[in-house]
Amino acid sequence: MKIHLVDGTYELFRAYFGAPKTTAPDGREVGAVRGLVRSLLSLLRQNDVTHVACAFDSVIVSFRNELFPGYKTGEGVPEDLLGQFALAEQATSALGLVVWPMIEFEADDAIATAANRWSERPEVEQIVICSPDKDLAQMVREERVVCLDRRRAQVLDSRGVEVKFGVPPESIPDYLALMGDSADGFPGVPSWGAKSAAAVLGRYLHIEDIPDSASVWDVRVRGADRLAANLATRRSEAALYKRLATLRLDVPLTEDVDALEWHGAYQGPFRRLCANLGFGALADEPHRWAHDSTPGRAES
Repeated sequence: MKIHLVDGTYELFRAYFGAPKTTAPDGREVGAVRGLVRSLLSLLRQNDVTHVACAFDSVIVSFRNELFPGYKTGEGVPEDLLGQFALAEQATSALGLVVWPMIEFEADDAIATAANRWSERPEVEQIVICSPDKDLAQMVREERVVCLDRRRAQVLDSRGVEVKFGVPPESIPDYLALMGDSADGFPGVPSWGAKSAAAVLGRYLHIEDIPDSASVWDVRVRGADRLAANLATRRSEAALYKRLATLRLDVPLTEDVDALEWHGAYQGPFRRLCANLGFGALADEPHRWAHDSTPGRAES
Protein backbone atom coordinates (compact mmCIF):
# COMPACT_ATOMS: atom_id res chain seq x y z
CA MET A 1 0.00 0.00 0.00
CA LYS A 2 0.88 3.65 -0.37
CA ILE A 3 0.08 6.18 2.34
CA HIS A 4 -0.73 9.71 1.22
CA LEU A 5 -0.23 12.38 3.88
CA VAL A 6 -1.83 15.67 2.87
CA ASP A 7 -0.79 19.08 4.13
CA GLY A 8 -4.31 20.45 4.55
CA THR A 9 -3.10 23.91 5.54
CA TYR A 10 -1.15 24.27 2.31
CA GLU A 11 -4.10 22.96 0.28
CA LEU A 12 -6.46 25.44 1.92
CA PHE A 13 -4.11 28.38 1.32
CA ARG A 14 -3.60 27.28 -2.29
CA ALA A 15 -7.35 27.07 -2.84
CA TYR A 16 -7.93 30.45 -1.21
CA PHE A 17 -5.47 32.26 -3.45
CA GLY A 18 -6.13 30.18 -6.56
CA ALA A 19 -9.87 29.50 -6.62
CA PRO A 20 -12.74 31.92 -7.18
CA LYS A 21 -14.41 33.49 -4.17
CA THR A 22 -17.66 31.81 -3.17
CA THR A 23 -20.16 32.59 -0.46
CA ALA A 24 -22.44 30.16 1.33
CA PRO A 25 -26.18 30.82 1.57
CA ASP A 26 -25.57 32.46 4.96
CA GLY A 27 -23.00 34.85 3.49
CA ARG A 28 -19.80 33.18 4.71
CA GLU A 29 -16.81 33.01 2.39
CA VAL A 30 -16.27 29.32 1.54
CA GLY A 31 -14.34 29.36 -1.75
CA ALA A 32 -11.20 27.89 -0.22
CA VAL A 33 -13.16 25.01 1.31
CA ARG A 34 -14.78 24.25 -2.04
CA GLY A 35 -11.37 24.31 -3.71
CA LEU A 36 -9.98 21.99 -1.03
CA VAL A 37 -12.85 19.52 -1.49
CA ARG A 38 -12.31 19.47 -5.24
CA SER A 39 -8.60 18.91 -4.77
CA LEU A 40 -9.13 16.02 -2.35
CA LEU A 41 -11.73 14.41 -4.62
CA SER A 42 -9.22 14.56 -7.46
CA LEU A 43 -6.60 12.88 -5.28
CA LEU A 44 -9.00 10.15 -4.17
CA ARG A 45 -9.83 9.22 -7.77
CA GLN A 46 -6.26 8.04 -8.36
CA ASN A 47 -5.94 4.27 -8.37
CA ASP A 48 -2.96 4.12 -6.02
CA VAL A 49 -4.56 6.33 -3.35
CA THR A 50 -5.96 3.98 -0.73
CA HIS A 51 -4.74 5.22 2.67
CA VAL A 52 -4.97 8.95 3.38
CA ALA A 53 -4.72 11.39 6.27
CA CYS A 54 -4.93 15.17 6.21
CA ALA A 55 -3.31 17.48 8.78
CA PHE A 56 -4.38 21.06 9.51
CA ASP A 57 -3.04 23.91 11.61
CA SER A 58 -6.24 24.51 13.55
CA VAL A 59 -4.54 27.57 15.01
CA ILE A 60 -1.46 29.14 13.43
CA VAL A 61 0.59 29.04 16.60
CA SER A 62 2.47 26.16 18.20
CA PHE A 63 5.11 25.35 20.81
CA ARG A 64 7.62 27.07 18.51
CA ASN A 65 6.11 30.46 19.33
CA GLU A 66 7.18 29.93 22.93
CA LEU A 67 10.74 29.21 21.79
CA PHE A 68 11.00 32.20 19.46
CA PRO A 69 8.64 35.20 19.67
CA GLY A 70 9.14 36.05 16.00
CA TYR A 71 7.89 32.70 14.81
CA LYS A 72 4.94 32.78 12.42
CA THR A 73 1.43 33.45 13.69
CA GLY A 74 -1.92 34.05 12.05
CA GLU A 75 -1.16 37.76 11.83
CA GLY A 76 -1.65 38.94 8.28
CA VAL A 77 -3.71 35.92 7.25
CA PRO A 78 -7.03 37.14 5.76
CA GLU A 79 -9.92 36.82 8.18
CA ASP A 80 -12.10 35.13 5.59
CA LEU A 81 -9.42 32.46 5.20
CA LEU A 82 -8.95 31.90 8.93
CA GLY A 83 -12.70 31.48 9.19
CA GLN A 84 -12.59 28.53 6.81
CA PHE A 85 -10.20 26.28 8.75
CA ALA A 86 -12.88 24.67 10.92
CA LEU A 87 -15.11 24.16 7.88
CA ALA A 88 -12.18 22.62 5.98
CA GLU A 89 -11.67 20.06 8.73
CA GLN A 90 -15.40 19.25 8.74
CA ALA A 91 -15.45 18.85 4.98
CA THR A 92 -12.37 16.62 4.98
CA SER A 93 -13.88 14.43 7.68
CA ALA A 94 -17.17 14.20 5.74
CA LEU A 95 -15.13 12.93 2.80
CA GLY A 96 -14.21 9.99 5.02
CA LEU A 97 -10.59 10.98 5.58
CA VAL A 98 -8.63 10.87 8.81
CA VAL A 99 -8.13 14.45 10.00
CA TRP A 100 -5.36 15.61 12.32
CA PRO A 101 -6.17 19.09 13.69
CA MET A 102 -3.04 20.53 15.26
CA ILE A 103 -2.95 23.06 18.10
CA GLU A 104 0.21 22.55 20.18
CA PHE A 105 2.09 21.08 17.22
CA GLU A 106 1.99 22.01 13.53
CA ALA A 107 0.48 20.09 10.64
CA ASP A 108 4.01 19.35 9.40
CA ASP A 109 4.83 17.70 12.74
CA ALA A 110 1.84 15.36 12.41
CA ILE A 111 2.88 14.42 8.89
CA ALA A 112 6.49 13.89 9.99
CA THR A 113 5.40 11.70 12.91
CA ALA A 114 3.24 9.54 10.65
CA ALA A 115 5.96 9.20 8.01
CA ASN A 116 8.53 8.25 10.62
CA ARG A 117 6.20 5.80 12.35
CA TRP A 118 5.05 3.87 9.30
CA SER A 119 7.84 4.13 6.74
CA GLU A 120 9.41 0.86 7.82
CA ARG A 121 6.20 -1.13 8.04
CA PRO A 122 6.56 -4.10 5.66
CA GLU A 123 3.09 -3.62 4.17
CA VAL A 124 3.85 0.02 3.31
CA GLU A 125 5.31 0.35 -0.17
CA GLN A 126 5.74 4.11 -0.06
CA ILE A 127 4.71 7.19 1.88
CA VAL A 128 3.78 10.18 -0.26
CA ILE A 129 3.85 13.55 1.51
CA CYS A 130 1.52 15.76 -0.50
CA SER A 131 3.14 19.14 -0.03
CA PRO A 132 5.83 21.30 -1.64
CA ASP A 133 6.81 22.67 1.79
CA LYS A 134 10.60 22.65 2.02
CA ASP A 135 10.42 21.81 5.76
CA LEU A 136 8.93 18.42 4.91
CA ALA A 137 11.84 17.59 2.59
CA GLN A 138 13.74 16.54 5.72
CA MET A 139 11.47 13.49 5.97
CA VAL A 140 12.35 12.13 2.52
CA ARG A 141 14.00 8.70 2.64
CA GLU A 142 15.36 7.46 -0.71
CA GLU A 143 12.24 6.43 -2.65
CA ARG A 144 10.48 5.09 0.43
CA VAL A 145 9.25 8.49 1.65
CA VAL A 146 8.83 11.15 -1.03
CA CYS A 147 7.35 14.63 -1.32
CA LEU A 148 4.78 15.30 -4.02
CA ASP A 149 4.03 18.77 -5.34
CA ARG A 150 0.61 18.03 -6.81
CA ARG A 151 0.30 21.37 -8.56
CA ARG A 152 3.52 20.86 -10.52
CA ALA A 153 3.30 17.04 -10.62
CA GLN A 154 6.83 16.85 -9.20
CA VAL A 155 8.06 14.08 -6.92
CA LEU A 156 11.14 14.54 -4.73
CA ASP A 157 13.04 11.50 -3.57
CA SER A 158 16.38 11.81 -1.76
CA ARG A 159 18.24 12.55 -4.97
CA GLY A 160 15.62 15.11 -5.93
CA VAL A 161 16.04 16.91 -2.61
CA GLU A 162 19.79 17.18 -3.19
CA VAL A 163 19.28 18.49 -6.71
CA LYS A 164 16.74 21.09 -5.58
CA PHE A 165 18.36 22.31 -2.37
CA GLY A 166 21.98 21.21 -2.69
CA VAL A 167 21.86 19.18 0.53
CA PRO A 168 20.53 15.75 1.51
CA PRO A 169 17.24 15.48 3.42
CA GLU A 170 18.94 15.12 6.80
CA SER A 171 20.59 18.53 6.34
CA ILE A 172 17.40 20.46 5.58
CA PRO A 173 16.96 21.76 9.18
CA ASP A 174 20.58 22.98 9.15
CA TYR A 175 20.10 24.55 5.72
CA LEU A 176 17.00 26.46 6.88
CA ALA A 177 18.69 27.49 10.13
CA LEU A 178 21.64 29.03 8.32
CA MET A 179 19.80 30.85 5.54
CA GLY A 180 16.63 31.61 7.52
CA ASP A 181 13.03 30.98 6.62
CA SER A 182 10.90 34.07 6.04
CA ALA A 183 7.72 31.97 5.84
CA ASP A 184 8.28 30.71 9.38
CA GLY A 185 9.65 33.99 10.69
CA PHE A 186 13.24 33.29 11.72
CA PRO A 187 16.14 35.19 10.13
CA GLY A 188 19.02 32.73 9.92
CA VAL A 189 22.67 33.63 10.38
CA PRO A 190 23.82 36.92 8.80
CA SER A 191 25.53 36.64 5.40
CA TRP A 192 24.46 33.04 4.90
CA GLY A 193 22.29 32.31 1.87
CA ALA A 194 21.09 29.31 -0.06
CA LYS A 195 24.29 28.87 -2.06
CA SER A 196 26.71 29.20 0.84
CA ALA A 197 24.59 27.00 3.12
CA ALA A 198 24.36 24.30 0.45
CA ALA A 199 28.08 24.42 -0.30
CA VAL A 200 29.21 24.16 3.33
CA LEU A 201 26.59 21.64 4.41
CA GLY A 202 27.35 19.60 1.31
CA ARG A 203 30.69 18.96 3.01
CA TYR A 204 29.84 18.99 6.73
CA LEU A 205 26.14 17.98 6.72
CA HIS A 206 25.30 19.60 10.07
CA ILE A 207 25.93 22.98 11.67
CA GLU A 208 27.56 21.38 14.69
CA ASP A 209 30.27 19.91 12.46
CA ILE A 210 31.21 23.15 10.68
CA PRO A 211 34.55 24.41 12.08
CA ASP A 212 34.59 27.89 13.59
CA SER A 213 37.55 28.97 11.48
CA ALA A 214 37.29 29.12 7.70
CA SER A 215 41.01 28.42 7.52
CA VAL A 216 40.33 24.75 8.20
CA TRP A 217 37.33 24.44 5.89
CA ASP A 218 38.07 22.08 3.04
CA VAL A 219 35.39 23.58 0.82
CA ARG A 220 35.75 26.79 -1.17
CA VAL A 221 32.99 29.34 -0.51
CA ARG A 222 32.90 33.02 -1.39
CA GLY A 223 33.18 35.17 1.74
CA ALA A 224 34.16 32.17 3.86
CA ASP A 225 35.86 34.22 6.58
CA ARG A 226 32.78 36.36 7.13
CA LEU A 227 30.46 33.33 7.07
CA ALA A 228 32.58 31.43 9.58
CA ALA A 229 32.89 34.43 11.91
CA ASN A 230 29.16 35.08 11.90
CA LEU A 231 28.38 31.46 12.64
CA ALA A 232 31.03 31.23 15.36
CA THR A 233 29.51 34.16 17.25
CA ARG A 234 25.93 33.00 16.74
CA ARG A 235 26.07 29.30 17.49
CA SER A 236 23.27 29.48 20.04
CA GLU A 237 21.00 31.35 17.63
CA ALA A 238 21.75 28.86 14.87
CA ALA A 239 20.94 25.99 17.24
CA LEU A 240 17.59 27.61 18.07
CA TYR A 241 16.73 28.14 14.41
CA LYS A 242 17.62 24.52 13.70
CA ARG A 243 15.32 23.42 16.51
CA LEU A 244 12.53 25.51 15.00
CA ALA A 245 13.13 23.94 11.59
CA THR A 246 13.33 20.37 12.87
CA LEU A 247 10.01 18.57 12.65
CA ARG A 248 8.77 16.71 15.70
CA LEU A 249 8.32 12.96 15.53
CA ASP A 250 6.35 12.55 18.75
CA VAL A 251 2.91 13.95 17.93
CA PRO A 252 0.40 11.72 19.78
CA LEU A 253 -1.46 10.33 16.78
CA THR A 254 -3.95 7.70 17.92
CA GLU A 255 -4.57 5.93 14.60
CA ASP A 256 -2.82 2.83 13.34
CA VAL A 257 -2.03 2.64 9.65
CA ASP A 258 -5.13 0.55 8.91
CA ALA A 259 -7.36 3.39 10.10
CA LEU A 260 -6.15 5.50 7.16
CA GLU A 261 -7.78 3.25 4.58
CA TRP A 262 -10.35 5.25 2.62
CA HIS A 263 -13.73 3.54 2.23
CA GLY A 264 -15.66 6.43 0.77
CA ALA A 265 -17.30 9.69 1.70
CA TYR A 266 -20.06 9.71 4.31
CA GLN A 267 -23.11 10.35 2.19
CA GLY A 268 -25.34 12.05 4.74
CA PRO A 269 -22.74 14.37 6.32
CA PHE A 270 -21.15 15.22 2.97
CA ARG A 271 -24.40 16.07 1.22
CA ARG A 272 -25.61 18.10 4.19
CA LEU A 273 -22.35 20.03 4.21
CA CYS A 274 -22.66 20.67 0.47
CA ALA A 275 -26.21 21.92 0.95
CA ASN A 276 -25.27 24.19 3.86
CA LEU A 277 -22.30 25.70 2.04
CA GLY A 278 -23.89 25.94 -1.39
CA PHE A 279 -21.75 23.23 -2.99
CA GLY A 280 -24.65 21.59 -4.81
CA ALA A 281 -22.53 20.68 -7.83
CA LEU A 282 -20.16 18.67 -5.59
CA ALA A 283 -22.80 16.68 -3.70
CA ASP A 284 -22.60 13.69 -6.07
CA GLU A 285 -18.90 13.96 -6.93
CA PRO A 286 -17.49 11.25 -4.60
CA HIS A 287 -17.10 8.01 -6.53
CA ARG A 288 -17.45 5.88 -3.40
CA TRP A 289 -19.74 6.13 -0.39
CA ALA A 290 -19.23 4.72 3.10
CA HIS A 291 -21.92 3.98 5.65
CA ASP A 292 -22.42 7.19 7.64
CA SER A 293 -22.65 5.36 10.94
CA THR A 294 -20.02 2.71 10.28
CA PRO A 295 -16.68 4.26 9.26
CA GLY A 296 -14.45 1.83 7.44
CA ARG A 297 -17.20 -0.10 5.65
CA ALA A 298 -18.07 0.75 2.09
CA GLU A 299 -21.49 0.59 0.51
CA SER A 300 -21.84 -1.53 -2.58
